[in-house]
Amino acid sequence: MEFQNILVKIEDGVGVVTLNRPKALNALNNELLTELIHVLEDWDRGNEVRCIVITGSDRAFAAGADIKEMAPQSYMDMYKANFFAQANDRISAIRKPIVAAVAGYALGGGCELAMLCDFIIAADSAKFGQPEINLGVMPGIGGTQRLTRYVGKSKAMEMCLIGRNMDVAEAERAGLVSRVVPAAELMNETMKAARTIAERSVPIAMMTKEAVNRAYETTLAEGVRFERRVFHAMFATHDQKEGMAAFGEKRKPAFEDK
Repeated sequence: MEFQNILVKIEDGVGVVTLNRPKALNALNNELLTELIHVLEDWDRGNEVRCIVITGSDRAFAAGADIKEMAPQSYMDMYKANFFAQANDRISAIRKPIVAAVAGYALGGGCELAMLCDFIIAADSAKFGQPEINLGVMPGIGGTQRLTRYVGKSKAMEMCLIGRNMDVAEAERAGLVSRVVPAAELMNETMKAARTIAERSVPIAMMTKEAVNRAYETTLAEGVRFERRVFHAMFATHDQKEGMAAFGEKRKPAFEDK
């Protein structure tokens, strides 16, 4: 498949998707999201990619959703098309780890796309925000829900009601991003993290991702019970035996994803 809105490459088991609508600051339109979902699901099914990175440009990860595409839509248009549903549901269903490498603006849909990833490594130039209220709408790709879970009610409410941007220092303090690196080192640091994940057992990484995500979806007691069951199940895998044997023998494990 030939892509018009994204660039893709695979390096050392890491699949890298670069959002590529420079004239629109990588604004998310239907075509870009369709291409992105196609690639993510293809990599999720296959064996070549073990970890995924999503990034944009130095100026913008993604400056929002495409307003020109949305502006003429009616309620019935949006309802029938279930606008943004596939972006939210299908990206959040990807089982392999996804790392967002964010530089510049991650606003509106761009902030929401970054939050759909499993963690965010941010350049010191990054800015996050949900400015949709300035357009007479609110976030529509999970922004009111994920942002609240990540930074708390007060900050999320302020950002969604005022449209205030959050600089990267505040984003790190609030827990929105995992860490901040110099802009010039963003991709090097992100790829280093992604390669480390790619060296691990893929099924164990997927189960770990599922367990962490469960923390946002259930009570502590149910979450711990789920974690325990998955942890016990890992002892039926070859990779658990290999990982622990390698530790005892002081060598690097040779995981086989089984």
